[in-house]
Amino acid sequence: MNPRTTLVGAVVLTTGLTLAGCSSSDSGPVLKVTGAFMPQPVSDMAAGFLVVRNSGSASDRLTSVTSPLSDDVTVHETKNGTMRRVTSFEVPAGGELDLERGGNHIMFAKLKQQPKQGEKVSVELHFEKADPIRIDLPVKETTHNPKKQ
Repeated sequence: MNPRTTLVGAVVLTTGLTLAGCSSSDSGPVLKVTGAFMPQPVSDMAAGFLVVRNSGSASDRLTSVTSPLSDDVTVHETKNGTMRRVTSFEVPAGGELDLERGGNHIMFAKLKQQPKQGEKVSVELHFEKADPIRIDLPVKETTHNPKKQ
């Protein structure tokens, strides 16, 4: 085989592997949190609401939430008026996970303190694929319920 042909073949093979590596490492999940809030709690329990938007090309899952406000933070779904704890929520590729009043939400039990309107509650959202996201939930009036857009 001609040395020049071998060199060209090696360059073509290397370029092909490099391009294949780029195409297989797509953007994955690209997550952004908006609309976060917590109504001021009236007991030793509270709820958190927010939207996780995924502009990436792969889905992800919200697997847990942690907060200094409580050692017992879980995610709940609401179906047919009944609330139950779940292990995770899907954040679809090109879609969103909407945690809203009357629906799926974050539940804080056994609060260490009672946050008041105007304060912020720090939380960390943990996902199956994406890095954790730290956010502050602004504490709103007890009846706060933003309109859907």
